[in-house]
Amino acid sequence: MKILPRSLILVAFALVSCQKKVPEKPTKRDWVSAVDISQFPEISSSQPVFKDLQGSPKNFLDILQENGVNTVRLRLWVNPTGTQSSFLEVKNFAQTLKSRGFKIWLSLHYSDTWADPAHQVTPAAWQGLPMNALLDSVLGYTQKVVREIDPDYVQIGNEINTGFLHPLGSISNQNNFLDLLRAGCLAVRQSSNRCQIIVHHAGIQNASWFFQQINTVDYDIIGLSFYPLWHGKSLTELRTKIQELSSAHHQRILVAETAYPFTLDWNDWTNNLVGLSNQLILPNYPASKDGQKNFVRDLQGAVLADPKGLGFCYWGAELIAWKGPQSTTASVWENQALFDFDNRAVPALTEFGLD
Repeated sequence: MKILPRSLILVAFALVSCQKKVPEKPTKRDWVSAVDISQFPEISSSQPVFKDLQGSPKNFLDILQENGVNTVRLRLWVNPTGTQSSFLEVKNFAQTLKSRGFKIWLSLHYSDTWADPAHQVTPAAWQGLPMNALLDSVLGYTQKVVREIDPDYVQIGNEINTGFLHPLGSISNQNNFLDLLRAGCLAVRQSSNRCQIIVHHAGIQNASWFFQQINTVDYDIIGLSFYPLWHGKSLTELRTKIQELSSAHHQRILVAETAYPFTLDWNDWTNNLVGLSNQLILPNYPASKDGQKNFVRDLQGAVLADPKGLGFCYWGAELIAWKGPQSTTASVWENQALFDFDNRAVPALTEFGLD
């Protein structure tokens, strides 16, 4: 692929940028009720039987849709060692989801594996490239993804508090970081006239500072992760932060990742990430089915309270203990999934529909 000089990328970005309008409060039509079920293609190969809220066996995707889920978030890795989160797997799964009427939200990790604030490893094929070549790689890769999968939403990076594509794209190298972010946004703008761009920050601490750093970038939606395990035990603080960001920026705002346990027990021998009472928001939200349901209800309410609030995404909805009760390499999340230990939908799913 021919390398574009950085100056040409920035000029092109300026030409496609446009003046933003303050969005109106979301309607039921554009409200995002999402789940991240990125591992479902692997899980479904073990042929688990999922049940609806009444305990009747039913198709997994039908259960989600009947309870108001309208968007599916999928992570995408550049060149993973296996098929999980590969371009082909994500493209095929996205086609299946579209045929059922779901909107598609892609979380581009710009890595061959997991990306988060502590891990932003440049794909092996891009490592050692000079900055101009890395910009060109981001541009070309993102264009291909958007043109071939045609998503409704795209994240440029996943939880990019510290930047992405380290070391060149570290946020400490601010010019590089911003140029790479702009290159990804430009690729979306050039490839789709409808896809909305999300920039995703993990947690609410330092979120105001982070989004101020990118206020010259052309994107549409502020995304925040909010897990009580890592990001604080106050939905009031989440609501306040959303309001602060809403006042400071024109973009709409959503919670890009969240989850909460319906129990502290486990259903396989793989250690769960949440298993202690001090990881909960007590006494309001115990680790029970009602506690999980109320957490989802109130988190959604915190987003809805602001006119720019756009929705939320529940992470790991599908992560049951799919390898059996004695597996030590399966789910660290089965007590936070949206299906219980009998693979029956939990009451929290009833909170996904926007009345």
